[in-house]
Amino acid sequence: MVLQESGEMYLESILVLIRQGKAVRSIDIVDYMGYSKPSVSRAVGLLKAGQYIDVDNGYITLTAAGREVAEKIYERHTVLTDFLRRLGVDAASAAEDACRMEHVISDATFQALKRHLASPQ
Repeated sequence: MVLQESGEMYLESILVLIRQGKAVRSIDIVDYMGYSKPSVSRAVGLLKAGQYIDVDNGYITLTAAGREVAEKIYERHTVLTDFLRRLGVDAASAAEDACRMEHVISDATFQALKRHLASPQ
């Protein structure tokens, strides 16, 4: 199953909630993302069918495949946000723009950006 941008966003959100120490349920995703309950329910069903998440007694966990995608997207978000902030972009705009960029930037370009940021100036 090829994930769309929305699926990546859900996985990233689940990862963030887990990192906050939450036992994640659909309602937590509703609250965090601001989406409707039916939209989240549909996404949870699709992610479960794609074997990106497990649902047990209403609690959602990431599978190994789901965690891999979520970690990749989260890393892109944080690195891109930091890069834009270094350029002087305000925090809100940097986070919003990074959120869009994280889904379309190629692996090669992202790795080059990380190397550039890690190199001494």
